[in-house]
Amino acid sequence: MPELHNGGMSEHPTEPHPRLPDPPDPAQVSGWPSPPPPPPSPSQPHPPASPPPAARRPGRIVAAILAALLLVGAGAGLGWGLTRDQGSPRAIGGSSNGQAATSLDVQAIADRVEPAVVDINTEIQGSFGQIGRGAGTGMLLTSSGEVLTNNHVIQGATKIEVSITGRSGTYPATVVGVDFKDDVALLQVQGVSGLPTVTLADSSDLVLGQEVVAMGNALGQGGSPSVSEGTVSALERSITVVGEEEPLTGLIQMDAPIQPGDSGGPLVDSSARVVGMITAAARSNFGQSISSIGFAIPTNDALGIVREIRAGNETSTIVIGPTGFLGVGGVQDLDSETAARLGLNVTSGALILSVRPGAPAESAGITPESVITGIGGQRVSSADALRTAIYQHDPGEQIRVTWVDGSGTHTATVRLITSPIAV
Repeated sequence: MPELHNGGMSEHPTEPHPRLPDPPDPAQVSGWPSPPPPPPSPSQPHPPASPPPAARRPGRIVAAILAALLLVGAGAGLGWGLTRDQGSPRAIGGSSNGQAATSLDVQAIADRVEPAVVDINTEIQGSFGQIGRGAGTGMLLTSSGEVLTNNHVIQGATKIEVSITGRSGTYPATVVGVDFKDDVALLQVQGVSGLPTVTLADSSDLVLGQEVVAMGNALGQGGSPSVSEGTVSALERSITVVGEEEPLTGLIQMDAPIQPGDSGGPLVDSSARVVGMITAAARSNFGQSISSIGFAIPTNDALGIVREIRAGNETSTIVIGPTGFLGVGGVQDLDSETAARLGLNVTSGALILSVRPGAPAESAGITPESVITGIGGQRVSSADALRTAIYQHDPGEQIRVTWVDGSGTHTATVRLITSPIAV
């Protein structure tokens, strides 16, 4: 059964709108950078970080892990690079209407969409001040700089910058709101106006076998987006993710080459209209960076969330504006093997791999390889549960945090601060 991954960082070819080769079926994709590895210490050595492939930009730290979607938000202050599940999709829906596919003019379609496709570059800070970098893609929704992307592209970031076609330099961006369950984020680019925008289609009109074009910031190289052609192979697809109680549902499945860095990029039809947002890819071979099977959030679903964010309607999964920030990173589900290795007396919880300097977590005494087991008296059994618990609190609120480390169980009251990238 193929693993599921989110499209993440990417290497950009030099020719305009290159056609990606068809990879072995299926290939896995990863997208979000792992937290910067802490330097080794005499008391607790850490293995050296694996160097990125030579083709990637120097200094980029890329996790070759993100499988099916990881739904976490930078606003929660968790800031982890999460690993996606190997779970298989639960449902396949839709049916073909028998229409024959027509040949696409991929170059012409790419030329029409490219001006409204942006590169998103992020930074996250590790426990000892190291900086990790990630990359993804976004789409301009308004001429004043609203950008639609995946939540996992910006989760945990302490800095977001956007590169816009036809404009030199980069522009800072802030988070207007996110839906961490459905992996949608709305950003606002600062200091811009008069920008081109994508044209949106009614995604409910999609049919099986329909030809589509996928575009994105493959391998985070920037420049003109990479372009690949494919077909819609399933509708209403569900994929399961690590650390999540709920799967991503209602996705478009397409048979098209997808690479890390494509997350947040447009899936467009023959009329150069956006029908979906690239979000995940499947792979069965860990060593491959290109996948031949991708998943996208339908435009109608993404826009419904955008409307809620614009209206300021917070829900149990939609977070608007500033959120509480604890300052822990690299958060993962604790398993029994890791618990035994660390000598812990618990077998479930949120394992912390890094702590941001000066953040509330550090002030409380939480250290890397601690396991948070409770927030505000509520049990925390997973990374997802920790994220949800933090999202329920605003900056300035005090919460009681319970955690376990090698010396025992601890509880402290901390005051949350504002997420570094929230509006």
